[in-house]
Amino acid sequence: MELISAVIITRNEARNIGRCITSLQGLVDEVVVVDSESTDETRSIAEGLGARVIVRAWTDYSDQKNFANAQARNDYVLSMDADEALSPELMDSLKHAQRAGLVGAYRFNRLTNYCGAWVRHGGWYPDVKVRLFPKAAARWEGEHVHEELKLRSGLPITHLKGDLLHWSYHSLDDHRERIERYSTLHARKMMADGRTAGPVKRWLSPVAKFVQGYLMQGGFLDGAAGFHIARLSARAVHLKYAKLHALRHAQQPS
Repeated sequence: MELISAVIITRNEARNIGRCITSLQGLVDEVVVVDSESTDETRSIAEGLGARVIVRAWTDYSDQKNFANAQARNDYVLSMDADEALSPELMDSLKHAQRAGLVGAYRFNRLTNYCGAWVRHGGWYPDVKVRLFPKAAARWEGEHVHEELKLRSGLPITHLKGDLLHWSYHSLDDHRERIERYSTLHARKMMADGRTAGPVKRWLSPVAKFVQGYLMQGGFLDGAAGFHIARLSARAVHLKYAKLHALRHAQQPS
């Protein structure tokens, strides 16, 4: 039976890391946590649950995850975020695949909890993720934000039943703070790619984003959570283009 290493990168995840590691018990042979100099109890909680913790200064998402994968002792890696956990159904599916003999990579749906509500519309579900893979045939890519897993060409991918549970935002303020941070990263990436942000992008794209998520993708079916997701997602679009416009303007000669 192929052994599995769970790999997690962290920074100040004391709220989440215990739930994540506990959900892996009975499936993985080891848990590797690469921590970016947390100032809370992340490391002590992880070590208390048997994880092997490595402290490494933050670089970027892809580099940090690739480094973490390289620390795994086993050939197969289950890549987890600290704010995720396996549902019982997904645990059963993973155990069955492991007993049958792992072949290629495995993907499954991710279900997100937003301020206490599980979100199934607005483009947030099923949010399919490839997370179990042979480490020699996969690499994370992307320097700024939204790292992407690149698999070796021709590697078969199997979809498993069950949800990867994701506790994304605990409050609206948490969502707003992340929007501020990520919109800056998006703006820098677009700047590096040579993109521009005219009035249409800055003002009409956010409206289109709201209509798409709340109406066309059924966000209204998720009640208050769906409304807040739609309006804050629209704000995120406005901010990334506004920040790109500011970067472009600052670059122009006075």
